[in-house]
Amino acid sequence: MADSSDRLAEVPPVATGGDGVSLRRWFAAYGLWVAATCAAFALLVGREGWSWRQWLDDPAATFSAAGSPVKVVGFILYLSLCCTFLPLPTGWIVAALATRQADLTGGLVSTVLLAAAAGAVGSTVANVNDYYLFTALLRHHRVAAIRQTRTYRAAARWFARGPFPIVLLFSILPIPMDVVRMLAAVYRYDRLAFAAANFVGRFIRYGVIAFVTYFWDLGWIAPAALLALAVLLAAGRLAAGLIRKLTASSKPQAAEAGPLTKD
Repeated sequence: MADSSDRLAEVPPVATGGDGVSLRRWFAAYGLWVAATCAAFALLVGREGWSWRQWLDDPAATFSAAGSPVKVVGFILYLSLCCTFLPLPTGWIVAALATRQADLTGGLVSTVLLAAAAGAVGSTVANVNDYYLFTALLRHHRVAAIRQTRTYRAAARWFARGPFPIVLLFSILPIPMDVVRMLAAVYRYDRLAFAAANFVGRFIRYGVIAFVTYFWDLGWIAPAALLALAVLLAAGRLAAGLIRKLTASSKPQAAEAGPLTKD
């Protein structure tokens, strides 16, 4: 049985056009998916007689009063757009769909299963889109050079020990998984296995959120709390990035000032 270093060695070097991935085919399919879900959502909203003004003026009340098909299609559409390059929060809308006020199916088990399955479909589409977006970036030689770094080699050895459970675990846990999606693309992990791990992980994650929200009848407290938490985490990540940039920019200045102080 090959060890992790052998598996790493088997990964071919990244080269422009030589990765065996058809970006054009995927992005065409993704564009059709988004267009189709948008059209389905608009058709369902129009069929129910809702006006877009109502959605803008009171989205919570309109969402609660809308039919289940409108909620599910809108839910899938939103999650299909939530990727690394459009980091929209996801947990809050799962909780919103699972509230008793939303009345998705009228039962605990059916609500949890439908919210988990629909959410997993949308998130899997978005995460696979991330895989292709990272692959597109890797076709630039400067970006592809990351595979020659010591950090990547260490990360790839760790990833090679169990790529499926790693992607699965990061899909379940409420932590940013951008690094794992990027690593899977750089490592050229099998796309079907990547999609399957994402689907199972998100199904479990969203199922837990939906169960807790519906079982304890948390109402709009759950989506509001999850949305506030997502905003705080995003603000924290932004602040950390700014601090790193300020620290990095101040180091050259300190180095230049060193000789002057000695004199």
